[in-house]
Amino acid sequence: MRVLLLDDDETNLIIYKSIAQRTGQEIEIVCETDPLVALEACRARMPDLIVLDYLMPGMDGLEFLSRVRRHPEGRDVPIVMITAAGERSVRHQALERGATDFLAKPVDATEMRVRLTNLLALRRSHLRQVDWNHHLAHEVDLATRKISNREHELIIRLTRAAEFRDPETGGHIQRMASYSHLIARHLGLPEGFCDLILRASPMHDVGKLGVPDAILLKPGRLTADEFTVMKNHTTIGHAILSGSESDLIQLGAEIALTHHEKVDGTGYPYGVSGEALSLPGRIVAVADVFDALTNERPYKRAWRLDQARQFLVEGRGSHFDPLCVDAFLAAWDEVLVIKARFVDEALVPDELDLLQTLS
Repeated sequence: MRVLLLDDDETNLIIYKSIAQRTGQEIEIVCETDPLVALEACRARMPDLIVLDYLMPGMDGLEFLSRVRRHPEGRDVPIVMITAAGERSVRHQALERGATDFLAKPVDATEMRVRLTNLLALRRSHLRQVDWNHHLAHEVDLATRKISNREHELIIRLTRAAEFRDPETGGHIQRMASYSHLIARHLGLPEGFCDLILRASPMHDVGKLGVPDAILLKPGRLTADEFTVMKNHTTIGHAILSGSESDLIQLGAEIALTHHEKVDGTGYPYGVSGEALSLPGRIVAVADVFDALTNERPYKRAWRLDQARQFLVEGRGSHFDPLCVDAFLAAWDEVLVIKARFVDEALVPDELDLLQTLS
């Protein structure tokens, strides 16, 4: 425990130090006669107990007390002020500024020793409580992260189950999730939301688990009736994911339902338009369509990047949210990096690369 004794009278400091040494505790005593030097010492390393005189040249005890209390580490430090016996107004001001206790001049050695002993014991108890609180907070954080990681792993496995039934590749969900994160970030959305959409967007097509293979795996164009069935993957995905208490899964349900809506109201499943269409759905629509266009599928060849970019521009304000398109195109260099990083490859059941990508 570190004790700071502050008094412009060196004789008083000798007396106070002698008394402090008789508290029966292991303490380091620092004596200072200059309040400014003492204040710098506190900023460098905050003591566990401060004893100071009220009357000092350059800076009185009240000002010193105020400055210590303004320091983040000085808010809980016990501070004892030594005043003349009749200085009631000074004591009142000291209490208002955060003084813990008082000693009256001339100082009674026994009284000072007992008060310092008690205050050091309280300080030690306080520090133990702070350490325990930090320990509990750390344990809670570890437990929360473990739950979050398990939740995330389950989501990834669910997403992969949908991908195994679909001719799309693992690279698609990596790219479109990264594109979604990129758009959200360039829209200036909070970091927490950007991270959430990175993790939630891979769930956009989980509803394909409920689409018949004959339609899902058909190599050619779908008939009108088949496309009507295919469109149900949005509501199926929402039904699978809705009702969860998890913010992540709630967002996944919202994205699954809305990522095929268009801002002009011609999308599906409900034809929602404009601001009524959720922002996550608008973001993922740009990311999903761009990646679908620029990668080969059994039923189509990949578009050139300039063609896909032009498609986004032409659909700005009708198919796509203009702000989302603008954010995506403003980050074009990063788009190219993402596309080059996540190449298409066949899904392997025991691969968990996506966990690393989205963690």
